[in-house]
Amino acid sequence: MKIFILIALAFCLASGINSQNLYFPPLLGNSWDTISPVTLGWCPDEVDTLVNYLEDNSTKAFILLKDGKIAIEKYFGNFTQDSLWYWASAGKSLTAFITGVAQQENYFSIHDPTSQYLGQGWTNCTFSQEEEITILNQLTMTTGLDDNVLNPFCTLDTCLNCIADAGTRWAYHNAPYTLLGNVIENATGKTMNGYFLQKIGVPTGMAGAYFPIGYNNIFLSTPRIMARFGLLVLNNGNWSGNQIMTDMTYFNQMVNTSQTFNESYGYLWWLNGSSSYMLPASQFVFPGSLTPNAPADMISAVGKNGQIINVVPSKNLVLVRMGNSPDTSPVPVNFIDTIWQKLNDVICDTASIASFNHNTKFKIHPNPSFNFTTIILENQHFDLTVNDITGRVVYQKQGCFNKTTFQTQHYPKGIYIVHAKSAMGKLMNRKLIIAK
Repeated sequence: MKIFILIALAFCLASGINSQNLYFPPLLGNSWDTISPVTLGWCPDEVDTLVNYLEDNSTKAFILLKDGKIAIEKYFGNFTQDSLWYWASAGKSLTAFITGVAQQENYFSIHDPTSQYLGQGWTNCTFSQEEEITILNQLTMTTGLDDNVLNPFCTLDTCLNCIADAGTRWAYHNAPYTLLGNVIENATGKTMNGYFLQKIGVPTGMAGAYFPIGYNNIFLSTPRIMARFGLLVLNNGNWSGNQIMTDMTYFNQMVNTSQTFNESYGYLWWLNGSSSYMLPASQFVFPGSLTPNAPADMISAVGKNGQIINVVPSKNLVLVRMGNSPDTSPVPVNFIDTIWQKLNDVICDTASIASFNHNTKFKIHPNPSFNFTTIILENQHFDLTVNDITGRVVYQKQGCFNKTTFQTQHYPKGIYIVHAKSAMGKLMNRKLIIAK
């Protein structure tokens, strides 16, 4: 009992210390303290390069918080501070947080069978297969349900077919995630919006709501509301001294590797700094960190067309990006990595970069490629590997220096991943599009 009290006291003290280091905006209104890059000792001359890159890649809003205060805030076109936009799959991470709150209130255990809340026959699996699927499997993308169906968003039982036992396969699948909302509603007796508003929205000033779009349930808000959620997670589920997430075991599990297949995935959160990662629509395990240019402790909520929340505890940073598609990836890992490459120049910080070195320029040109492309790493020795989207190695070359040319005309059009590995074993990854 004494040990438990000491642990609880230590946690409370730690939360209090972190809260004192972070600024929290008022619950109502648009007031939010700012801090300039100059005051932070950053390199303000590099901000325009970052902003231009964001604008050139269909960004609508960008916010960077440092210690809770707004260090950079930019809006593009007709988009404003008050404009509403969708989170897409970045909303998965919010749903994971809501799931933890519902568990701490004893509405369910994440180890409960999903059928306990959706009823028998919610899938097209056998009875025994279906009974093995738990809420935890929904959180970790390990339901064993087939993601390679005609409509992976379809939540009808006829669309949900078992191809593996629960817990034996990781596959990014929207439908089982979407049904988490039904689990929460049936368990709490409240709508998702009602439960969110009561438990998270009002205590944090997060004005937003889920809206049904087809089979999906999409969260919409302003960019600053997205930033509020990032700040809440940065402070371990505590909003200015109000501990919203009291189940810290769940919180820690949520933001750490949740299964043995994809090291870079928690409970509906993407994790940086692991030795490998998997991506949607592929069973290949890619070597290296998800975002090499970002700090290793970064966790991310990422949605279609580049809806992004990056949370970096070691730097007290929250990054938010809303907008249209920067590329064709469901999870735009290369876009995020390039943002961080340019953001590191703004922060004047080389310590967090996990690539070859701060000045390394990793370029692929032309991209998209029709006949050939040149891979450039200025003044660097590297080994080159190119994988197709299934993870199959289609090209390898060792002992490259500075640049090498890859002939692409004989390969099918599609998305490929280019890996460059230094002599010290560091990896840099970029996406290549082969067009015909």
